[in-house]
Amino acid sequence: MINQALKDRITRRLVAGIQTPGQYVGGELNAVARDHATVRGTLCLAFPDTYAIGMSCHGLQVLYAVMNRRGDWACERVFAPWPDMEALLRREGLPLASLETFTPLAEFDVLGFTLQYELCGTNVLTILDLGRIPILAKDRDEKHPLVIAGGPCAASPEPMAPFVDLFAVGDGEEMLPRICEAWIEHKSRGFSREQSLAALAAELPHVYVPRFYESAQRHGRPQPLRPGLPELVEPAVVENLDAVGLPCRPVVPNVETVHDRIAIEIMRGCPWRCRFCQSSKLKRPVRVRRVETIVEAALASYRATGYNEVSLLSLSTSDYPHLKRLFAELRAVFAPLGVSVAVPSLRVNEQLQVLSELLTTDRRGGLTLAPEAARDPMRRRIGKTITNDDLYEGCRRLFAEGFDRVKLYFMCGLPGETEDDLAGIVEMAETISRLGRETSGRLAQVTVSVSNFVPKPHTPFQFAPMQSRDYFRKAHRFIIRQKRLRSIQIKCHDVECSLLEGVLGRGDRRVGRAIESVWRGGGRFDAWSEHLDVGRWWQALADAGVDPDDVLHRPRPTDEPLPWDHVGIRQGRAYLVQQHDEACECP
Repeated sequence: MINQALKDRITRRLVAGIQTPGQYVGGELNAVARDHATVRGTLCLAFPDTYAIGMSCHGLQVLYAVMNRRGDWACERVFAPWPDMEALLRREGLPLASLETFTPLAEFDVLGFTLQYELCGTNVLTILDLGRIPILAKDRDEKHPLVIAGGPCAASPEPMAPFVDLFAVGDGEEMLPRICEAWIEHKSRGFSREQSLAALAAELPHVYVPRFYESAQRHGRPQPLRPGLPELVEPAVVENLDAVGLPCRPVVPNVETVHDRIAIEIMRGCPWRCRFCQSSKLKRPVRVRRVETIVEAALASYRATGYNEVSLLSLSTSDYPHLKRLFAELRAVFAPLGVSVAVPSLRVNEQLQVLSELLTTDRRGGLTLAPEAARDPMRRRIGKTITNDDLYEGCRRLFAEGFDRVKLYFMCGLPGETEDDLAGIVEMAETISRLGRETSGRLAQVTVSVSNFVPKPHTPFQFAPMQSRDYFRKAHRFIIRQKRLRSIQIKCHDVECSLLEGVLGRGDRRVGRAIESVWRGGGRFDAWSEHLDVGRWWQALADAGVDPDDVLHRPRPTDEPLPWDHVGIRQGRAYLVQQHDEACECP
């Protein structure tokens, strides 16, 4: 079942200077290893970042559980190896293999990538190349796996289109099994690779096969090259979350990861209409899980893992309609077990004022809030329907319950931003810090995280220009100069990274040539600041004929076709235009 010879060859060399070797040996608690000779098909889920980040991705655990509930499929995992491990594999002539059975990636039927953020593209190519799969989709033949991709970046797929056979758009729980089954069925009937892909594109909804669409250059949307293919690929939507279940036996990592805890998705979608937010548009409509489903899954996961914290996930946890009852039942079950309940971040609304009384998480850990903008007029423009009064009263309650630290997320570079908006960020942070003194006699610690606004595809602000690097740098300096209290810490996101994120998220298929060029030039882990070579990226984009100024800084007429318009969202493009126009009318 396990390729023991390959495992032995790899593990014997891990002790020789490889960082965190435990991430490469597999054998974790709750991992599922099946004999490939006894199953109908094999799938390897690939996360194009480190094991520590990938194993913290709830979506990966969900899809792993979905596929392994099927007794006739073997679903395994692989992550991007750190450069020292990549060098070892290349030096020894060894393929990148799955963690469960050490099967080389080229021997799987399907290889499925989750694309969570724009700067992971070069790692996708590393995984393909080390797995001995041609990096370009056009170079693969019948002996190679089907390479599919999903996740947020699949909603703007053109930059990664040269490397992916098929994109699955929307929720993956129902679509992934259908794609895998159809691929195996066509192979069993003797279809060629081209015939199989054509059949998948024509027969399955919610899939985009780039080779059958004409690549859009500059202003335009990809158009189908064959009759019968949809001009607009609609997203898959799981209508009933309770019906698909939650991972109740999540894989427990061998080494420390970003999130070492039980993660339970309680709600999908967001009831609010923030105009900058891509996730809320891609995850519509709002669907909630029953309290009983959540509690049962959390308890089963605790028994299967022994974690001492349950984290409740959603885009807006405090908007879960049965929140008080959920916390009461979780507390009744988990308080006697010494297990705490936490939420990663909270929306600022009336629920925040009571939520602090319900949380059982360690008060010393603080809480994360996302006001996004510091002044009420700007929040109205971006569709964030909260007020400063809501925020301040909520923080008073938090501090009264024993919290003494708050992290605040803001953006700079929003459409129509003024110096007053920037100054308001620090004013708000300092006001909140002083609120801590009302209950504890000392200033609360406030960390301010300032990201640079990127006009994301499928949002009302997709038509807006992104600010220049000079603007962002000046804005960062201005914000930092406003700080007066030592209890305030300000962290501003890297400007070059944000600009690249914008190009890679908003570009057309030419961006793929730049991704390949950067990878061939040594680009790896570009989302990590210590690895990002921005000069190499800008040169590669220029060589590929991509003009960053046109992609990022030019306002778009709302009737201009865009490179991602062939991928739909639940509300439709007309809704985005309406919301854009309403934002422009805000004072």
